[in-house]
Amino acid sequence: MNEATPLTSSSVLPQKGTPLAIPCKLLGDVPLPAAVIHEAPLAHNLAWMQRFAEAHGARLAPHGKTTMAPALFRRQLEAGAWGITLATASQCRAAFVHGVRRLLMANQLVGEANMGIVAELIEGGADYYCVVDSVENVGQLGPFFAARGLELQVLIELGVTGGRCGCRDAIQVEALVAAIAEQPALRLVGVEGYEGMIAGGDEVAAVRAYGERLVDTVRALHASGVLACEAPIVTASGSKWFDLIAEAFDEAELREHYTPVLRPGCYVVHDHKLYAGAMADVKARHPHLEGELQPALEVFAHVQSLPEPGLAIIALGKRDIGHEPDLPLPLRLYPLASQPEAGMVPADVTAWHTTHIMDQHVFLAIPQDTPIAVGDVIAFGTSHPCLTFDKWRQLLLVDDTLTVKEALATYF
Repeated sequence: MNEATPLTSSSVLPQKGTPLAIPCKLLGDVPLPAAVIHEAPLAHNLAWMQRFAEAHGARLAPHGKTTMAPALFRRQLEAGAWGITLATASQCRAAFVHGVRRLLMANQLVGEANMGIVAELIEGGADYYCVVDSVENVGQLGPFFAARGLELQVLIELGVTGGRCGCRDAIQVEALVAAIAEQPALRLVGVEGYEGMIAGGDEVAAVRAYGERLVDTVRALHASGVLACEAPIVTASGSKWFDLIAEAFDEAELREHYTPVLRPGCYVVHDHKLYAGAMADVKARHPHLEGELQPALEVFAHVQSLPEPGLAIIALGKRDIGHEPDLPLPLRLYPLASQPEAGMVPADVTAWHTTHIMDQHVFLAIPQDTPIAVGDVIAFGTSHPCLTFDKWRQLLLVDDTLTVKEALATYF
């Protein structure tokens, strides 16, 4: 093992889950709880989704809000990603400072302070895009960027009734096109959407129809001559329906004359329930699809108390792990205290279940005859990884032996 690199000094107060040095052993050398990313499934997921996008003639711009971890952005770009998607101007700034040059902000840019951040990014060389869905916003953006002597690349967002943002119909799109044409500082370069708000009824059919609407709209705009680029962008796709959007984008004409962009974010670490179920649905729709995404994110914590038979209290809480839409999922027990002779051999505890979570405690229902002791360690899985990442200032990259190889800083 290489000589360990110290991570802290007497003048810096370390964040939770920070090892004193790297490399080190997760079990024993790291103050738990700690959020962990497993190296092998991470590498698998990066390669799998990149191959999937390319197989459908699409570019990949992973949604960075999931992790806000520049070290993961770098890995995604090195794997072949076209750019990184972000949700806010501040997130774009964090990504740009850490080397990301193509920034797709899948959100409206509102407020002069946020516009100022973006102006500085463009002046610094960023290839930046945002979305618009109202004449009012266009009227705010145009004069601001004109006064700075800058051009802003915008995409029209298409929404769904009862959903989030976006134009609901063709009349709104036409009004928006006309408003953009009156602002010399704005360049209309394509169409954007998000299918994740579609729910109820035949969701698969509705998502497919929405994908077709995106494609039809960008084609119509291109044919009318209002788009200010040779290869207009058409982009959508969260982490649930990415296969259906990829199908809509997978046409010879789009491959040759447009820039189809997929934007899933959670795929990078996947999860143990919500998106695991979505992946099963993808496999069911495409039985010949090779391989699948693998869960890479876990949170490790100590057994803190065994106050009564059938109940274990774990030193883990809402401030450490996501708990929506599902409570933390126990995966493995490392019997460091109860069976030290067992070494690091974990026991499968997926049959156990979390009953309650508080700020710093998880209530875990366990079999009454379970060989478990205070000080043992349990690895928990998550459902919807976004809500775990934002609770940590760094996550630990570990190999198959649970050796910590890198601390991945986050910038929320």
